Amino acid sequence: MKLKVFNTLTKKKEDFIPLSKEKVWIYSCWPTVYSKPHIWNMKAYIFANLLRNVIENILWYKVTHVVNITDVWHLTDDWDSWEDKLEKASKKENKTAREIAREYEKIFFMYLKKLNLSFDIFPRATDHIHEQIEMVKTLEKKWYTYKIDWDWIYMDTSKVKDYWKLLNKWHLDWILACARVKNDKKKNKTDFALWKFSPKDKQRQMERESPRWLWFPWWHIECSAMSSKYLWERFDIHTWWIDHIPVHHTNEIAQSECYFWHDWVHYWIHNQFLNLKEWKMSKSLWNVITIEDIEKKWIEPLVFKYFIYLASYRSIQDFSYEDLKSAEKSFKKLKKNLNTLKTSFGLTKINLNDIKNIYEEKKIWWQLIDYLLDDLDTVRLIADINKYLKNIKNFKKDEIINILSLIKYIDDKIFKLNLFYEKNIEIPKNIQELAKQRWKAKENKDFKTADKIREQLLNLWYKILDNKDWYKIILKD
Repeated sequence: MKLKVFNTLTKKKEDFIPLSKEKVWIYSCWPTVYSKPHIWNMKAYIFANLLRNVIENILWYKVTHVVNITDVWHLTDDWDSWEDKLEKASKKENKTAREIAREYEKIFFMYLKKLNLSFDIFPRATDHIHEQIEMVKTLEKKWYTYKIDWDWIYMDTSKVKDYWKLLNKWHLDWILACARVKNDKKKNKTDFALWKFSPKDKQRQMERESPRWLWFPWWHIECSAMSSKYLWERFDIHTWWIDHIPVHHTNEIAQSECYFWHDWVHYWIHNQFLNLKEWKMSKSLWNVITIEDIEKKWIEPLVFKYFIYLASYRSIQDFSYEDLKSAEKSFKKLKKNLNTLKTSFGLTKINLNDIKNIYEEKKIWWQLIDYLLDDLDTVRLIADINKYLKNIKNFKKDEIINILSLIKYIDDKIFKLNLFYEKNIEIPKNIQELAKQRWKAKENKDFKTADKIREQLLNLWYKILDNKDWYKIILKD
């Protein structure tokens, strides 16, 4: 079986051929932990985890997947102004930068859990300062850098072979039109900072000692240092948002390949934007929606994950609560159909080889799996699953059980949407009584009392999902 992916480096869809016969190394860029991740951030992790699951559970490779935590220095806007987002959040929330980083890091991990997403290693930038310093020192020794005044070490991109190779014409035009860092002393517009030394008259919270004096790492060098430590000096796949191509990823390649003096990442795979009202979702634009915002609409996070699967990862996807509600309706119908059939016929546990043998004749296995192998085409896969369920009466009993087994394998190992899983919990009588009181208060339009009871239930670790016709008690995550 061959997986075809769109490689940004070659700008075409091609067969994925791992460096090793047994293992695949993947690196995905960070959450920057100065605020809550928004749903566009989480789309990138949904895509990255889908890719990982296909490689691990369809191609049968062992996978090491690294997602780094950026917990120091991040620019406040795309024009590289000199205010650190963590420092800014620290002042706003009256906490230390480290406290801010740890708080939002916990929220990020909570979101991963809610979405059934798993990765292997989560290195923090602040734990890998030594590796970043050593990488910059080596680049200096190889004469790839220069100094501006007393406070900057820059990468000289004119010395980088094939600096533009990840870019297309649009990226190139954008770079040439924009000075990415407002510094007139740069030799070339595309030169980028490796080190920024702390001003002698200022004290920064997360600055570090370096061979010269106090400094803080720039945002490109951390990814090169951590990926190389936990993966290899060559690795298979690097993923993240498409807007990281012209700056962050291009500069990662430049500094890494100059450091190693050989090619670095073989496949660059980028996911497209999730738009809100035709604008890219962005914390700096204040038009963000979080997983918690979705839950406040009484929509479970896995519905959002399913919604993401309804579009290609390489397509711009427009988000609205109306579209999400439509996806929720489709999601619930799919779950209901599967679990009705499961109850009627029983679902036996069948391993992958058994499934392949069963469908050697009808080709159902290969048809469904081929969608995933064709650049992770979840859109056609979900459409075909629904088609099989719609025409289920045309199959014999043993075929129905086998179809359910196949879908269960895809859900358990690839999608992880809990399509066959329903959390059954025993609700204590006092909790049931509080829920009834809240429902009665809502019916009487006594919303103040209803909200008070809702808070009381939350403090007791229970949450109410409801609409105008019904309510449901679930455990608080």
